[in-house]
Order: sequence, then structure tokens, then C-alpha cells
Amino acid sequence: MGRRPARCYRYRANKPYIKSRYCRGVPDPKIKIFDLGRKKASVDDLPVCVHLVSDEKENVSSEALEAGRISANKYITKLAGRESFHLRVRVHPYHVLRINKMLSCAGADRLQTGMRHAFGKPFGTVARVNIGQVLMSVRTRPANVTHVVEALRRAKYKFPGRQKIYVSHKWGFTKYNYEEYKVLKAEGRVIPDGAHCKIRSRKGPLPLVPEKTE
Repeated sequence: MGRRPARCYRYRANKPYIKSRYCRGVPDPKIKIFDLGRKKASVDDLPVCVHLVSDEKENVSSEALEAGRISANKYITKLAGRESFHLRVRVHPYHVLRINKMLSCAGADRLQTGMRHAFGKPFGTVARVNIGQVLMSVRTRPANVTHVVEALRRAKYKFPGRQKIYVSHKWGFTKYNYEEYKVLKAEGRVIPDGAHCKIRSRKGPLPLVPEKTE
């Protein structure tokens, strides 16, 4: 018997049901890698960020997330190069699906009609997604924005429902706008912290406080 189609589990009908010591025997999710590309790039190297945003409240299977990740990665690597971007999958498939398996051979309808509202055994995992929730983010250089947008457009076909693509006003994966980041950088208050950054406060010991620029 093959897998039950993901359309059977598309809508968020029940409460979250996660893997635990009570819920055992859960199959591993198909997606194992959530960050790829130039992960160790400094916050200044890849200033532009593009998001793929869900436009529906639904479940997205781990198989769909893996297919979308592979599709986007292949396209950007082919056209912009392997070192030109950092892609991050922003949702994780923690919700466990269940299936009530029944005999599917000839004459099974008389042998087994099954119990109504049966609880079922673990069958797969999905990510519970809201409207406006980011599914994937890519930070890159300004020259590669068109390639990244096209890669995310192609990745959309791997997901159920509708998605939208936005070019962010933020600097990379940080929470600061372009202009705001440039001002903070000029003041010497930015402390690079991997893909993100920290901002040095104006308070504290005098040697650590940045001088005011007139």
C-alpha cells in the first residue's frame, strides 16, 4: 500500500500532536537540512533578504519542504553560484500525522469495516503554518535578487495552497532596516554575530561606549 496523499491532511483540524515519550514510533521527517549555501557568511556580505510567505492556514508536509528546498537550491546554485546565497527553511515539521491502516485486499470490505474515529498510528510529520508565516528565507547580494525570486517562485509549486514572495526591507536576516543598519554601522555600534548582529548599547563602561559622531 502506498502513502496516503498529503491532501488528506492539508487542513489544520486538530490540536498539535508532537513526538514524545508517549507518542513513539514516529518516522523521521524527510527534511534534515534547514540551512544551506554560504551559512558562515558575515552579516555584511549578504545584505538582501527574500522571503517565501504562506498565504494559507494549513499543514505543509516534510516531503514538500524537502522538495522546495532542493528546487530552490538547485536553481540558485546553477545561475548565481554556490557561494552567493544563504537559504534557511523557517518552519519545522513537528506535528505528527496518524493513519488507521485497514486491509486493502479483495474482499476486505466484508472482513473489516473499521471503527469510527479510530485514533491511528503515527504516519508522517508536517509543519503547522499560519497566514503570513515565512516558509523560506534567502539572503544574497543585490545582483542576485532576480535569480532568488525566480528560485522561490519555482519552489512554490512544491507546496500546497498559495504563497507570496517578498523582498524584505531588512538588512539580511537582521531586524534592522537598510538605512537604520547603515547608520548603526557608521557609528561603530554593530557587532557581527554570524548571520545576525548585536548592537552595542550607549550605556555601560566608558571604553565600550561608542563615541558620538557629530
